[in-house]
Formats: sequence, structure tokens, C-alpha cells
Amino acid sequence: MTKPTVATFAVKGHLIDSGLLSDALEAVQAAGATYRIVRLEIGTNRADESELEVEVTAHSDAVFERVCDDLMSLGLSETATQDAAIAAVEADGVAPQGFYSTTNLATEVRIDGSWVPVRNQRMDATVVVDGEDAQCIKLRDLQQGQQVVTGHAGVRVTPHTSRKLQEGKFGFMQGEASSERRLPSQVAEVVREWRRVQGEGRKIILVAGPVVVHVGAAPVLAAILRAGLVDGLLSGNALAVHDIEAAYFGTSLGIDLESGSPAVHGHMHHMRAINRIRREGNIANAVKSGALETGVMHATVEARVPFCLAGSIRDDGPLPDTEMDLIKAQARYAEILQNAGLVVILSSMLHGIGTGNMIPADVMTVCVDIHPAVVSKLSDRGSAQSKGIVTDVGAFLRELAEQLGVELPNG
Repeated sequence: MTKPTVATFAVKGHLIDSGLLSDALEAVQAAGATYRIVRLEIGTNRADESELEVEVTAHSDAVFERVCDDLMSLGLSETATQDAAIAAVEADGVAPQGFYSTTNLATEVRIDGSWVPVRNQRMDATVVVDGEDAQCIKLRDLQQGQQVVTGHAGVRVTPHTSRKLQEGKFGFMQGEASSERRLPSQVAEVVREWRRVQGEGRKIILVAGPVVVHVGAAPVLAAILRAGLVDGLLSGNALAVHDIEAAYFGTSLGIDLESGSPAVHGHMHHMRAINRIRREGNIANAVKSGALETGVMHATVEARVPFCLAGSIRDDGPLPDTEMDLIKAQARYAEILQNAGLVVILSSMLHGIGTGNMIPADVMTVCVDIHPAVVSKLSDRGSAQSKGIVTDVGAFLRELAEQLGVELPNG
């Protein structure tokens, strides 16, 4: 009979309110292992963190590996460990067998007896060690000879936990996303976080989908951009196309934004809009020449807000600014997201999930969508820090602009 593997894992944080305690114990049992709580100290005050040490017994290496994976993804680390195991990359873009795949939680690796913070934290990457430096590198960017962390030994993570009913902290209404909540109070939480992030000198990034234009909220978003309150705009080809279509023809997807009725030959409008920009060379040239005088993209250029339009197989045109090389688009997204403190996703499931996968867990993420399933999907894909607001994105943006003190068009 194989001798069981016994290891102790520890974690510190708001374990009760965040649900991390129950999630950790359930993960152990789901993997086929057993646990014994060695130490559990629960804070006595609301601001106090709790501490947990749990002994795990696994009867096979496969079960232990799964337990390690699951517990570390939650933020638990082994208490008894050694230096991180390292193996060399033998071929560009290919990691060594058993490489450690990162989460979005703050991570450290032990090198020569010292714990070293991992830079550029993000999920689904490797950890490359160079002397006393460690950083996240995507698989495709690995180069032959680089030293990559393998296994779980010598790796520890810090969980991202929050407590309920936080005063002066970001918390929303402490539960699943619901449309049955007052929008002004939810937006007020976003604005408080917005101001805090600004005060820390970190960036505020918006991820917007074409629905913003479809619901007639482009002028409001443009006003927020012009006010100098945004540090980056991430989207796809469609947002820019329909924004420019609206600027030229007053339609979005061929639907008149004033009447809500299909425009005559409206199905051609977005293609004609693309063609005008292609004639100018790009969006910035169109703004400079006066060929584009209004809209979200006009405001983005005028306010000098960095942006990236990531292309996809479904794109019409595309616009000259749309980056159709997916690897380059991902790199540009990551560049704009550097030093982000708040990411607000405006009805963009595809680009929202993509963005969420690129940022560490300490970057507050707000997902706004009329569909509850979209709001919850980001959390389901690993971005546990995401907070959801179920509402019409136009109503959200108008309330946001008002609470930020942005002067709206037409009063």
C-alpha cells in the first residue's frame, strides 16, 4: 500500500465572510483527500483577519497534486517548503514538464532561502527566474535557456479576500449580482473606488462593447473620456465601427438612434463608415482632418486616451486601427493595463473576460451588463475580484457621469 502524503497548508485573510474557509475544505474533499484543522484563529473585530492551518492527507500522488493545485488557486500555501524547483526551457515557447501555472493572486517564489515577489502577476502564465528576479511570462514568450519554476514547492500565494458590510471600502450589496438594487448606491461604490484609485496614481481602464452605442450612450461615454477621467480604452472593432457609424449617419447597426426604426439602406451604413476612415488612413487622421467630429473614438483621440481595438474573425472591414494580429492585440491590452487599479467592463463579455485574465487579483473589476449571466461569468472564469452590476449600460453611464461631476451633452 502506498504511503499517504501529508502536508500542512496555511492561509490568512477574511476567511469567513469571503467563503474561502468552506471553499478550501470542500476542495480537499472533492479531490479525494481528507483534512484536519490544525489551527483556526478567527478575528474578534470586523477589521481582523482570520488564520487557518489545515493538515491534508492524500493517498496518492495524483490526489495530492490536485489538492495542491486547487488549494493554491484559492490562496493556500504549504507551510513546510524548500526553494522552488527550476528547470530550463529547451525550446522557444515550450515550458518544462510540470511547470507551475500561475493564478492572478499575488505570488512569491523561494530562491536561495529568500521569498521573491513575482512581477507582472497574471493567471495562466509561467514563472521565470533570473537571479533574484521572478516574473510571469506567457508560454508563447518563453525562450530557450530561461529558468522556469516547476511544481508547487517554494511557491506561496496571497488570497484576495474581502469582508462583508465594509465601511468606506468597495463591497456593493454583498451577494450575487441582482437587478433589484438601487443603481445610484451601486454607482456610488464605483465612484468611491474610482476616486481612491486616482488618489493612488493608478489607472482607470474601461472595456466597452458596441452595446454602449446601440443604447445611445456613446455621447455620455465620450463626455467621461473628454473629462480626463479615463486612462485607457479596450475594445474590439465593433465599438469603433458603430460609434463612427452613429457619428456619420445617426444609426447603429442600421437602426436610427432617435426613432429606433430601421433606416433606409441602414445595413450599408457601418460599411460606409469603415470606408471613410480607411480613406483617411486611421481614426486619428480622421479626427485631425475634421472628417470625424464627434463620438467615443473622437473623444478618445482628442483626450489622448490610449486605446486598443482587438480584432476577431467576425469583423467587417476592419478599421485600420483594429489589430488583427491577436498576439499583438493581447500585448497592447497588457501594456495599457499596466498599473491599473480599476477596470470597468461595459457590456463586453468577450473582451471583459480577456481583460480579467490579464490583471492581478488586487485590481478591482466592475462588470456592468443587463444579463446576470454575463455579469457572473467573469467570476466563473477565475476573476474572483469582479463585482457585478445588472443594469442597462446606458443608465449606468449616465449615473456614473453625474456622480463624477461630468457635464453631459444637451444638459
